[in-house]
Amino acid sequence: MSAAEKPPSDVLPPLRVLLCAPRGFCAGVVRAIDAVEKALALYGPPVYVRHEIVHNKYVVEGLKAKGAIFVEELHEIPSGTSAPVIFSAHGVAKSVPEDAASRRFFAIDATCPLVTKVHREATVHHKRGREVVLIGHAGHPEVIGTMGQLPEGAVSLVETAEQARHFTPRDRDNLAYTTQTTLSLDDTAEIVAILKERFPAMVAPHKEDICYATTNRQEAVKKVAGSVDAMIVVGAPNSSNSQRLREAAEREGCAIAVLVQRASEIDWDRFGNIASLAVTAGASAPEILVEEIIDAFAERYAITVETVHTVQEDVFFPLPRQLRPDAAE
Repeated sequence: MSAAEKPPSDVLPPLRVLLCAPRGFCAGVVRAIDAVEKALALYGPPVYVRHEIVHNKYVVEGLKAKGAIFVEELHEIPSGTSAPVIFSAHGVAKSVPEDAASRRFFAIDATCPLVTKVHREATVHHKRGREVVLIGHAGHPEVIGTMGQLPEGAVSLVETAEQARHFTPRDRDNLAYTTQTTLSLDDTAEIVAILKERFPAMVAPHKEDICYATTNRQEAVKKVAGSVDAMIVVGAPNSSNSQRLREAAEREGCAIAVLVQRASEIDWDRFGNIASLAVTAGASAPEILVEEIIDAFAERYAITVETVHTVQEDVFFPLPRQLRPDAAE
């Protein structure tokens, strides 16, 4: 019988499932999703959202069903609309709210406050005459938004340790760095170490830019990845923090580490002979999808589920000002 076929219920092989905690939604994602839902409740559909509010197809499709319309650029939104226009959690370039204002859109900024922190840091460094080095991945919406806070050429993007070794600044004694919030802790530490060794005067962030949720989820993965046969990360392929979780599991020696959005994507032939499995979820993946994955394994294995805790998260970000109860006061 193929591993892809479900065995008879009375001969299910045993499987120990370790659930990483924390996992799934972070405070910034909760705030962004709540912003769209609150806008729909207050103003009714449609509510326009520039870019996916978070990188999760399940979440986006759910909001579409409630009346949200997702666009990539503002010119796709009808002129003269009075409907809310929401910017995604990843943040946007400075030109986007300026464009929205010129079109007289009712704009609501759902950028994660921790991304906004990076924007402000970059702006302060620029005002102080420093060249800004941004550690991140080219093309990611957050990187596009951060680089778009400053004039073209003011930010230099460094993606890898190799690039850090060959980076040539305009003024080696007048540098500062910031980072994308969803990076690998280990990769970023290597890049920063190289830059600091080459440019000792480089100014660091006052507080780590990689967000608490990214840090916590990676640490939870590291705690269990070396002790299980396989790891499933629930998340979207375009989710940076989800990809970093998969990489963290591989780095810790997990032989099978895969990223899936839904149970239907699982390649069961890869999981035929495992006795232990860890499950986590990226910061934009809802818990219902974690449950879906576990249910799928429960149909093929006699599972026992344990939760492995690292830290307790209690971070909360209030809704954008326009959506708070006191907004009309």
